[in-house]
Amino acid sequence: MTFREYLDVLKGKRVAVLGAGVSNTPLIEALLEAGVDTAVCDMGSREKIGDAAGRYEALGAKLRLGESYLDDLDADVIFRTPGIMPSNPAIMDAVGRGAQLTSEMEVFFEVCPCRIIAVTGSDGKTTTTSIIADMLKNDGYTVHVGGNIGAPLLCKADDMRPDDIAVVELSSFQLMTMQNSPDIAVITNVAPNHLDVHKDMDEYIAAKRNIYMHQSSGGKAVFNYDNDLTRAYADTARGEAVFFSSRSAVGNGCYLSGGTIYEAADGASEPLIRADEIFLPGAHNAENFMAAFAALRGLAGRDAMLKTARTFKGVAHRIEFVRELRGVRYYNDSIASSPSRTIAGLRSFDRKVILIAGGKDKGVAFDTLGVEITSRVKKLILTGLTAEKIRDAVSSAAACTQDRTELPEIKMIENFEDAVLAASNAAGEGDIVMLSPACTSFDRFKNFEERGNLFKKIVEEME
Repeated sequence: MTFREYLDVLKGKRVAVLGAGVSNTPLIEALLEAGVDTAVCDMGSREKIGDAAGRYEALGAKLRLGESYLDDLDADVIFRTPGIMPSNPAIMDAVGRGAQLTSEMEVFFEVCPCRIIAVTGSDGKTTTTSIIADMLKNDGYTVHVGGNIGAPLLCKADDMRPDDIAVVELSSFQLMTMQNSPDIAVITNVAPNHLDVHKDMDEYIAAKRNIYMHQSSGGKAVFNYDNDLTRAYADTARGEAVFFSSRSAVGNGCYLSGGTIYEAADGASEPLIRADEIFLPGAHNAENFMAAFAALRGLAGRDAMLKTARTFKGVAHRIEFVRELRGVRYYNDSIASSPSRTIAGLRSFDRKVILIAGGKDKGVAFDTLGVEITSRVKKLILTGLTAEKIRDAVSSAAACTQDRTELPEIKMIENFEDAVLAASNAAGEGDIVMLSPACTSFDRFKNFEERGNLFKKIVEEME
């Protein structure tokens, strides 16, 4: 079925699109231009939605805006944005009355004419998705990148060719109701995350597993062998199970040994690349590349993959080098919205750093981060709603440390700009200043990009 044919199926049905943001704009306009009876439902006011509200109405949309936007939700088909949980009572009531619940990405999986590679995980999924896409482009493929990153892909599906490849990043929220799986699925890792939204860890784990549970025997699923949860997932894989590991030699996939990444298959291994040849710093990036190598074996050429490893400079807001000023290097790791991601960032460097952390709580404990900070941070600048929680976690970890002289100095600074400037003032030649919050940005920013961009602006304007 093509996307155009799917739109024809919707004619005569009542469709509700939940969320009037930029990511849903192409879908809303396509539905309306196809003559589909469409209601646009959004918590925001008409003023907040802006010019889009009038444009949707001019195309024939019904608008349901404000806090009561889900009251009496009545539709035949409901498109859920990832930010609205399927367990929302209004959605559950509508589904109970016979409504079909779907999403832009779910329909894309149904109508996409080419192979799909999808990546999920608690950490590293954006970088791994971008690495895979770059490798494929280097090998001459036409690649379409989307999902949780990039532009929405559904409305572009009819322009894709069978020999193209779609590479998508999928969040747990997108995966919760997915009924299709990609040709190649990659799970970078699974650790506690988004527990402020998911009802419990079991729900989060089940969502992540959904990326490969609908594969056929011809599918491939790539698992992190070093992660207890993902290693166990392989037992339920319906297609080929492939591993990557930085600790153990695996029989099928990629592994790191003695500073060299090896490719393994059919009981034999051969060296692929030395880890120190990878342009991006950090052990976690070596793991991201191993996941990509394992996913693309037999699909992309070795030269194309190695070219990416040696040249790929990373993704904005992910240990992004901003500038060097008076011998101090500044890195923007605003994407680090969980303790595990911040820990990975700290481990990327060969010295202690000056760390700026704090933001909105995700319901994840900071105990492990506290231990890591005591050994990898020389000065800690805390800001945002979680500042005290992180400080307490570091203090608890410090209480178990014998060498008190090595513990980081901690400063609590409410204003974000003042926190960045304080970190700069505390730095000397040879130091590294890194924004890696370990928390979401929603206490004061609309997203991590806005937070990271402000950090970069402040740093770039320093004299």
